Amino acid sequence: MLMQGFEGFMWLLNMALILFSGFALIDAATRREDAYRAADKQTKPFWLIILALAFVVNLIFNILSFLPIIGLIATIVYMVDVRPALRGLSGGGRSRRGSSSDGPYGPWNGGR
Repeated sequence: MLMQGFEGFMWLLNMALILFSGFALIDAATRREDAYRAADKQTKPFWLIILALAFVVNLIFNILSFLPIIGLIATIVYMVDVRPALRGLSGGGRSRRGSSSDGPYGPWNGGR
C-alpha cells in the first residue's frame, strides 16, 4: 500500500512537471521576438529549443532520472528570470497605478 501511494505521488509530480514545462513553452512561444532582445535575454529560438527539449524529456523520462531535473532548472530559470522581464516590457502584468474607471486615454468621465 505504501508503494502505491508513492507511485501515485510520483505520477502527480510528473504530471505537474509536464504541465509546468508545457506552460513555459507556450508562454515563450507567444512572446514577441524583439522583446527578448530588448530585455537583454537569450533569443526566442534559444528559449523555444530549451523549453521544448525540457517538455519532451519530461514526457519521456521519469522524474527520478537526471534529465528531467535539468529541464526543470531550465524551466524555472525561464519562469523567474526571463518571463518577468518580458512581461515588464510588453505590459503583460496588471498595473495598479490607475483607477478601475481609467480607459486607454485617461479616466472615463461618463460622458460629462
